[in-house]
Amino acid sequence: MKYLIVGLGNIGAEYEDTRHNIGFKVLDELANSSSIFFTSDRLASRAELKYKGRTFILIKPTTYMNLSGKAVNYWMQEEKIPADRVLVITDDINLPFGKVRIRRKGSDGGHNGLKNINQVLGHQNYPRMRFGVGDDFYKGRQVEYVLGKWSHEELKHLPERLILCHQAILAFGTIGVERMMNEFNNK
Repeated sequence: MKYLIVGLGNIGAEYEDTRHNIGFKVLDELANSSSIFFTSDRLASRAELKYKGRTFILIKPTTYMNLSGKAVNYWMQEEKIPADRVLVITDDINLPFGKVRIRRKGSDGGHNGLKNINQVLGHQNYPRMRFGVGDDFYKGRQVEYVLGKWSHEELKHLPERLILCHQAILAFGTIGVERMMNEFNNK
């Protein structure tokens, strides 16, 4: 069985270690710890992870965040993966740093990447994992904050939170989204 795991972010060195690129970071670290590599492919960097008889297609769209839907739709069609076996990983300023919230479906919550995916797919019925980046910014400074680098304190705790995300991704394919939500939403 195949699963499409989509890490949202922006391409380019200037975005590399920013809060907004947590989707890329989660997949990069999962690939590193699994000794797999991303290669350039159509509309995305792509890697393939085999685990317990499942195939996880990991993609990092190269379309920029606001056009992520094009890459998601293409890879869903190319790999013949239905929406319920797609997991989109994104940042969320409404959650405290490191908090993970998984939902079976839902609104874009003001996130432009999710907004575009919803628009292109014509629905919002796909699982998503939101990674909390906190809201430590002044009014009107949201863009600066999410495109900003991690603080020293955040960097200290980021590795353990990334491991939690990796466990959640593998659980998505092995125990399903409902049990995954029960197991990981309160950690």
